[in-house]
Amino acid sequence: MTQTLPSAAVLGARAFAALEGLNRFTDEPGKLTRLYLSPAHRQAAEWTLGAMEVAGLAAHIDAAGSVQGRREGPVPGGACVMIGSHIDTVKDGGRFDGNLGVVAGILVAQALRDAGIVLPFALEVIAFGDEETVRFPTSFSTSAALVGRYDEGWFSARDSEGVILRDALVGFGGDPDGIPALARKPGSIKAYLEIHIEQGPVLEAENEPVGIVTAINAQKRARVRITGEAGHAGTVPMALRKDALTAGAEMALALEAIASAHENAVGTVGVFRPDPGATNVVPGALDFTIDFRAPKNETLASMDRAIGERFAAIAARRGVGLTMTPYSHDNATPMAQALQDALAAGIARTGSNLSARRLPSGAGHDAMIMARLCPAAMLFVRNEKGISHSPLENMTEADAGVAIRVLLETVLELARQDS
Repeated sequence: MTQTLPSAAVLGARAFAALEGLNRFTDEPGKLTRLYLSPAHRQAAEWTLGAMEVAGLAAHIDAAGSVQGRREGPVPGGACVMIGSHIDTVKDGGRFDGNLGVVAGILVAQALRDAGIVLPFALEVIAFGDEETVRFPTSFSTSAALVGRYDEGWFSARDSEGVILRDALVGFGGDPDGIPALARKPGSIKAYLEIHIEQGPVLEAENEPVGIVTAINAQKRARVRITGEAGHAGTVPMALRKDALTAGAEMALALEAIASAHENAVGTVGVFRPDPGATNVVPGALDFTIDFRAPKNETLASMDRAIGERFAAIAARRGVGLTMTPYSHDNATPMAQALQDALAAGIARTGSNLSARRLPSGAGHDAMIMARLCPAAMLFVRNEKGISHSPLENMTEADAGVAIRVLLETVLELARQDS
């Protein structure tokens, strides 16, 4: 069966050529910035739709902005195996994060079609549009729509320019009223598979091109606002200041200390905006974000309590106001054991020099949302120095080819099991 399939080298070359085409679409010339519902997102979605159709999939852009493609199985409307990832990016992001997984799914569909292989189930490829949660304070909204967990409160969320999500979705060509109908029924998806760069250094350190994800870490995000008193930088004595920025800086260091005290936990302040932000004014207010993650739900809960206590103590001591508004919370999510084993079988059939290395994911992915609806699994691909969310993000064409060939073999393994 596998003799008619393209080699890893061919798949890698096809993937890099496709990525070059997809990554032309950006909101910032000279950088790769493709935010949810932006003009570049629409262009990328249309490109992805076209690529899916060329690969033999019936495709459309859905009400939430995801691109869905389907190759029907022997039973019309029957359960599918779904391959997916996302095409949105962070600001000034990398070429492979999310995009690789979407291209991989399309190339798998194309290879199976070209080889004349008939699967015992439908095959779907999906390109989600809101995985990075950069533009709006949502939480994996496009995959949440698919599992029937879309929060209608997201419609009123605003981006940094004051644009309301509902308005942006309509402007994109989406349909807020059509989102409830996107929810898939339990049993309609047999398996969700996602290829993604590792975003960490483990595979490179161990000289492994791919690895099987065992679980995705728990994570929580919140927006924090500190309210102090603005004043003249030259006339307000240090002892009388209620400096919102220095209070926030102390809180950022407290977050760092809390995360460092818990095994395999991390904590990040990603946005830090003082108000008014003038050279000669003591900042009267500060807005910043916190993101903290851990392998266990219990660890995350312990960190959450410590952060609340330390931040409150700092605010009280410095005489400033504190408001914390959580906007994202995801529990630790184990990947389906049976699908991990199917990926291991796919790795074994791809090359004798490959090992089925298993490792957790510190980053969140659409797979953890899909796991609420169906069995889900992920395959990590080695990337240089583990750098991600950066234009320095890099990987090799050879590794991409190996990963896509593993994905092909995994789909065929699931077909064997279904026969």
